Amino acid sequence: MTLRVFIGYDSREAIAFDVCRFSLLQRSTIPLHVEALRQADLRERGLYGRRLVERDGVMVDEQDGRPFSTEFAFTRFLVPALCQHDGWALFCDCDFLFLADVADLLPLIDDSKAVLVCQQAHVPGDGTKMDGCVQQSYRRKNWSSFMLLNCGHPGMRRLTVAAVNKAPGAWLHGFEWLRDDEIGGLPPAWNWIDGVTGGTPRAVHYTAGGPWFADHESVAFAREWQEERARAGAGQITAQQEEAA
Repeated sequence: MTLRVFIGYDSREAIAFDVCRFSLLQRSTIPLHVEALRQADLRERGLYGRRLVERDGVMVDEQDGRPFSTEFAFTRFLVPALCQHDGWALFCDCDFLFLADVADLLPLIDDSKAVLVCQQAHVPGDGTKMDGCVQQSYRRKNWSSFMLLNCGHPGMRRLTVAAVNKAPGAWLHGFEWLRDDEIGGLPPAWNWIDGVTGGTPRAVHYTAGGPWFADHESVAFAREWQEERARAGAGQITAQQEEAA
């Protein structure tokens, strides 16, 4: 089985994307087809048309009037359509560092579920996160940052391209397009958030900003990220992984 993996791409965090992708491929024992989820590409293909406005340096979605922080805030929900509503696919934000083999996710697949996510309660404090963006609180926060998607599930038919382009962000990120019994769980270690998740991470999620940002050099697992960046820069990637990418 070749697992399709979509990583959100933000032009301000290109180095985060590169390290995320590298860490994923380095530890995988299964074939992967890794794709960058680039907003500009999706616009050119006619799949994405949401408009944004900038207010006081903050990106605001014109559709629902709410601020958002990344270029892939909404495009992640196009993954089922990109997969022709067939098979399983993984999506993750670019600010992840994989410390374990994604092959370990395969035994957790449940065909009765439309999506599998880490269902932990994350209620951020006031303040800012990456690159000075304001922290937003919403139902099921960060569940959509790491999703194992059953693209052929009947529930995914409600997540149309039109819905992704027009529905409020809270409806999308809150999984309001699914029944509760269509949402399955994954171990929280796959979406490990400092101060929220206990135990040993399998994938670290730098929700408040990673060590690629100024003044974030001392966040949890910063050293591991910097070491991975050094390995990625040295080009330590196998021919098989390059082909899979």
